[in-house]
Amino acid sequence: MRIIGLVTLSLFLVFTGALARDKAAPLEGTSNGLALTPPMGWNSWNKFACNVNEKIIRAQADAMAASGMRDAGYQYIVIDDCWQGTRDKNGNISADPVRFPSGMRKLADYVHSKGLKFGIYSDAGDKTCGGRPGTRGHEYQDARTYAAWHVDYLKFDWCNVGTENAQAAYLLMSRALQATGRPIVFSMCEWGDNTPWLWARNIGNLWRTTGDIYDAWEGHNANGYSIGMLNIVDMQADLWPYAGPGHWNDPDMLEVGNGGMTDGEYRAHFSLWAILAAPLIAGNDLSAMSDETKAILMNREVIAVDQDALGVEGRRVAKDGDDEVWARPIGGGGRAVVLLNRSMQPHAITVTWRELEYPDGLSAAVRDLWKHADLPKAAGAFTAEVQGHGVVMVTLKP
Repeated sequence: MRIIGLVTLSLFLVFTGALARDKAAPLEGTSNGLALTPPMGWNSWNKFACNVNEKIIRAQADAMAASGMRDAGYQYIVIDDCWQGTRDKNGNISADPVRFPSGMRKLADYVHSKGLKFGIYSDAGDKTCGGRPGTRGHEYQDARTYAAWHVDYLKFDWCNVGTENAQAAYLLMSRALQATGRPIVFSMCEWGDNTPWLWARNIGNLWRTTGDIYDAWEGHNANGYSIGMLNIVDMQADLWPYAGPGHWNDPDMLEVGNGGMTDGEYRAHFSLWAILAAPLIAGNDLSAMSDETKAILMNREVIAVDQDALGVEGRRVAKDGDDEVWARPIGGGGRAVVLLNRSMQPHAITVTWRELEYPDGLSAAVRDLWKHADLPKAAGAFTAEVQGHGVVMVTLKP
């Protein structure tokens, strides 16, 4: 009896020791191999919020294909919150029959027929932010449903979660999606509250770094939660080491074309998202774009920086009051550079080769990505006049 007792005690100690180690160890996911460059697409929330329906989604897919956005690299048409109906007696989620009478599979087929991919939204809690049924307790069931609907992208929100652990909740949904066998990009939206950049590399393909974007140069909207474009940039400025192919810091969707900023400010917005290797998810009405909005969203030279295969997120390499320099390495030994003027007055801004980790005497070809023009070669430094609330964006290639 004494020997049996010692063996039992030893096994108990081994088990509890392993359990303690498991609790202390970080939860690990497995990469799904998707989003090797930042995802590009459109999401319904910024423009339509909960006022979304099948007609709107079809119109956005039509416009993405016809406008040239698809050919410029945009792929995903993503329905955000408020598409959900009820769960049936077996717990299966359905689409709102009034808003989406054809159902999600037929809508996905329509989006796919345009040469695009189809995305959808849910929430880790009992209810979504808009009060529709959430996914808690139905993770594998909902993942199978999304796969049967031919979903290609899931945005997963963080409302009504109670005391849930974010890392565990997102890992559970990540595993559920991968278990379907269908390639589904996983977009995590818990607003950076749980520092996902520290643990989500192999759980999500992209994770929000801040609260929701507000269609303004800077500041907060009336609810005090949504924040301006530059506020978001500042909050993400030091997170560059955590991004790379398949796992991206997400500063939220684009506001280009929604009317809260000037065209010059929207060019700055788009340039900064590109230098940050951010997902380029348009949030405007694609069926009613101005020519200037189209020119911004479909600037292929800026998009090429965002989509550079090295996947290195840019960072702020110099700051002098309102004048800033942001830069990232790009393929072939080049650098992409954004000269940002936060003030209302025009300023001459200089980037030095030392800030770019180039030898002082190196000669580099200069390309202005908004003028679509080659500039004179530069050595040691490059200087440009930058309009107030504006940017100059260039590539430098030795």
